[in-house]
Amino acid sequence: MDRTKLYRRFRTLLIANRGEIACRVIRTARAMGLRTVAVYSEADRDAMHVALADEAVLLGPARARDSYLNVERLIEAARKTGAEAVHPGYGFLSENAEFARACFDADLVFVGPTAGMMNAMGSKSGSKELMEKAGVPLVPGYHGEAQDEATLAKAADKIGFPILVKASAGGGGRGMRIVRSAGELAPAIVSAKREAKAAFGDDRMLIEKYVDNPRHIEVQVIGDSHGNLLSLFERECTLQRRHQKVIEEAPSPTLNPAQRETVCAAARKAAGAVNYVGAGTIEFVSDGKDVFFIEMNTRLQVEHPVTELITGIDLVEWQLRVAFGEALPLKQNEIRLNGHAVEARVYAENPTKNFMPSVGRISTWRLPEEAGGLRIDAGYREGDSVSPYYDAMLAKMIAWAPTRDVAIERLNRGLEETDVRGIVTNIPFLSALMTHPKVRTNAIDTGFIERELTVLTQAAPAPGELELCAAVAAVINDEQQAARAQANSPWQTFGWQPVGRRQRSFAFRVGHGPEQKIILNYGSGPSTLLIGDRELAFAIAPRDGGFDLTLDGVKSSVAAVIDGHELYLRTRNGRFDLHWVDPFGGESEEQTGEDKIAAPLPGTVVAVLAEEGATLEKGAPILTLEVMKMEQTLRAPYAGVLKSIKCKVGDIVQEGVELAVVEPSGE
Repeated sequence: MDRTKLYRRFRTLLIANRGEIACRVIRTARAMGLRTVAVYSEADRDAMHVALADEAVLLGPARARDSYLNVERLIEAARKTGAEAVHPGYGFLSENAEFARACFDADLVFVGPTAGMMNAMGSKSGSKELMEKAGVPLVPGYHGEAQDEATLAKAADKIGFPILVKASAGGGGRGMRIVRSAGELAPAIVSAKREAKAAFGDDRMLIEKYVDNPRHIEVQVIGDSHGNLLSLFERECTLQRRHQKVIEEAPSPTLNPAQRETVCAAARKAAGAVNYVGAGTIEFVSDGKDVFFIEMNTRLQVEHPVTELITGIDLVEWQLRVAFGEALPLKQNEIRLNGHAVEARVYAENPTKNFMPSVGRISTWRLPEEAGGLRIDAGYREGDSVSPYYDAMLAKMIAWAPTRDVAIERLNRGLEETDVRGIVTNIPFLSALMTHPKVRTNAIDTGFIERELTVLTQAAPAPGELELCAAVAAVINDEQQAARAQANSPWQTFGWQPVGRRQRSFAFRVGHGPEQKIILNYGSGPSTLLIGDRELAFAIAPRDGGFDLTLDGVKSSVAAVIDGHELYLRTRNGRFDLHWVDPFGGESEEQTGEDKIAAPLPGTVVAVLAEEGATLEKGAPILTLEVMKMEQTLRAPYAGVLKSIKCKVGDIVQEGVELAVVEPSGE
C-alpha cells in the first residue's frame, strides 16, 4: 500500500460525525489552519457542528443509516467540497474498515488506522487471537468463528457461569449481556445479536468469563507511520451503567507506579502486534490483582480529554499530524504525568425513569465558565433540539487538579452550576455519584452504580423556606424585568408605594402535592415574607441567570428559570421544580396516564415478548423497542391479563402511541 497516499499533508478536512466530537475536531483543525467541512442529516440542519464548520453538506434523512452511516454520500460530500481528508470521530463509521478502505480508494486521507489494522484489532474475536500470540494476558473465553447456539452454549459451560455475551464488533455496551445461569443464555444471545445487528450491522458474538467486582482500566496509545508507538498513561472507567461509561478519570487511582508501567507496556505490546498507526485505546479488565486484555478501540475515545489534561497533549492535533505523515513530537520518556483529571458525561436522559432518553428543545443552556481547571466539550447550545435518532450525550465536563480529591470537587462544582432546561438531564445523578463517599475513597467496581441506584436517583428534596421565598422572588424578578421593558414608571416596581402597606398572596406546589402559601408584605418600609407565623425581611437584586436573595440579612445566589407558571430554582440546597398556582384559579389537574403502555419516544418494535391473553405479573416484559440505538423493554405496570397488543415486530411507532393493553387483576 502506497505510504504517500495513506499519509500526506492536506488543507481541507471533512468530519464524518456530529455532536460533541464533531465540534471538538473542528476546533483543533481550525486552530491548525485547516478548512473544515461538516456533514449533517435533516434532523441536524441547525446543529452546532454545522454552524462551527467552514462548509456543511446535507447527507440525507434523519436515520443514521441514511445519513451518517452512508459511505457513498460521505465520499461524495468530500468530493463536492474539495476535502482531502476525513476524520471519523467516534461511533458511526469510526471503526468501520470498509469506510477506511473507501476513503483510500477515493484518494482521501483517513485520520485513523488502516483498514487492515481495524480488521485485525476491531474484531474482539480476532484481536484476542492476535493478543494470545503476542503474549498479552486474556480473560478466559470463546472467540471462535462458529456462532451456532450449541457451540456458544458448550463454550459457556466450559468457561463456567457467570459469563459475558458480547458483540464482536462495536462497543458502548451495545450487544452485551451478563448471563449468570445456563437457562438465561439463549434469550441473552438472541437479544444481544439483535441489538448488535441494529447498531453495527454485525451480530457475531464472543463469550468471556465474567470477572466479579471488576475494574475497567484502559491505556491510550498512539503510533506514527515512522514506527514510533507511545502510551500516554492509563484511564480508569470503572463507574459504568449497562456497560456504558459514566465517569472516567486519569490516571487510575487503583494502580501503583509498578502496575502502571506493567499495563502500559502490555498496551504497547498489543498495539505493536499490528504496527499500529493513529490514536487507539487498549482496554483491560482487572480483578484487583491482574489485568486482562479485553479489546482495542481503533479510534479516539469519548474520554480522551482526561488524558489530554494530565499530559498536556492535544490528541486530535497529534492524530492530524500523524495523518500528515509527521513523526510523533515526543519520545516515551518525555511524556510526563501531571495531576489528576475526571470526566462526566452529560446525557439527555431521566435517571428517575430508568434513564429513559429525553428529547425536545433545549430552552435553557447555562454552563459555568471554563476556568480554574474546568473544561467543557459540548455539542449543543440553547435553542438546539435533541432528536430521538442519535446518542443522547449533550456534553462532557472535565476537571483537572493536582490531586484526585480536588479534581472531583471541581467537577462537582461545575455540575452544580449547570442549568439545562427543556429536556431532562442526568446532572443531578452525576452530582450524587461524585459526592458518594465510596466514589471519593475509590471503593468501587463496575457494578457499583447498579447496586447504589436507589441512593443515586433519590427524588429531589422538598422545597424549604429558602426555596419558597426564592419562588416568590423569581416571580417578582420576572415581573420587574417585564416592566423594565415598558415605559419607566415607579408604579411598575413592586416595592414602591408612597404610603401604607400592601399584601400579595402566593401559592406553590411540587407535582400533585399540597399547596404551600406565602404572603408578601410591601410598600413603605422594607418588604417581608410571611410563611406560617414566621416573617422574614426580604430583598432581591437581579443578576444574569437569576438573582441574589437576601433573607433576614443572609444573601444567597439563586438560579431561576420561569416558563409560564412552571418555576425551576437552584439554591444551595439543590434543584427544585415548583408550580406557581394560578392566583385567578381555573387550573385543572391533568391525568398522567402512568399505567399506559405507550412508546416513551419514537422507536422500532424489535420483539414481542408476551402473547395476548397471557396472565402477567407486575413488571413482566411485554415488548422491546429500539430507541436511540438502545433497546428499551416495556413491562406490565400491574398484575393482570394482556388484553391486546397493538403493534408487531418491525413497526416504527411514534412517541405516546399505545402499544398494548393490560386489564388489571381483581386483587
